[in-house]
Amino acid sequence: MTVETKPIFQRPVWVAVFALTAAVAWGFAYPLIKLGYAEFGILPAMTGSKMLFAGVRFTVAGAIVLAMAGMAGRSFGVMRRRDWWYIALFCLVNTTLHYAFFYIGLSHSAGSRAAILNSLSVFAVVIMACLFFKTDRMTVSKLAGCVMGFAGILLLNAGGGSSSGFTWLGDGMIVLNALCGATASLLTRGLGRRVDVTVGTGYSLALGGILLVVVGLALGGSVPAVTPLGLLWLCLLIGISAIGFSLYNKLLTCNPIGKVAIYNSLIPVVGAVSSCLCLHEPFYVKYVVAGLLAAAGIYVINRAK
Repeated sequence: MTVETKPIFQRPVWVAVFALTAAVAWGFAYPLIKLGYAEFGILPAMTGSKMLFAGVRFTVAGAIVLAMAGMAGRSFGVMRRRDWWYIALFCLVNTTLHYAFFYIGLSHSAGSRAAILNSLSVFAVVIMACLFFKTDRMTVSKLAGCVMGFAGILLLNAGGGSSSGFTWLGDGMIVLNALCGATASLLTRGLGRRVDVTVGTGYSLALGGILLVVVGLALGGSVPAVTPLGLLWLCLLIGISAIGFSLYNKLLTCNPIGKVAIYNSLIPVVGAVSSCLCLHEPFYVKYVVAGLLAAAGIYVINRAK
């Protein structure tokens, strides 16, 4: 198949554009979440409220994706009735457990430590894909790209003052969150063989988000305040989830997983820079260097035939 006749989600230029769009969008989610917490009056210790906030975000995003899939005439059916267990597993891992572990861990861990541990999902995906898929073979270029990307993330968090020991509620939850993210990326390939991937993404966000709402309410979560600006930040986060997951999951079903997942090494870089812009946090030269290292890792992995 020539480059011209390939579907758009398999053309190298568009793969880069879509993957970068998802990574940049998810990077901007970090300051938007903090801004949303401030507007809704959600304090650092209010884990239930954080999960409730996340649940509403993903539930609405999922509903939007499903509505768009319906308008586009996508099939909502599954290949076989027994495939529903796979879809349920994907919902649980990709949304509910993924973000439950994230919000619990973030409440009990320093931000710099959480960022480093959370970035492990990027490289776990590359390594795990090489183990489970023949199209993703480990090469010197792929290993070098992972090293460059991870070096950038380590540099991004260099100089942090946190040196406390490992904690299960903090670091342990973040590690589990990273493993959920990596596992969900692998499960996406199987999802595309059982249901339309856009519809599957909508199911994952909506059903997983509903479970987060239930858990958040069970933990006593509430929204102390509602402001127009807070609703704006929430709407932007909903859009980020709907667009980011739709693009990313579609790319994973059409391309070698490692070549797509490595773009996520830019997320913590974009998150740091966007926090400087949105939250007026200090800017450091290391952000530029970290971004260049992440970009170099992406280039090295994707240049290999």
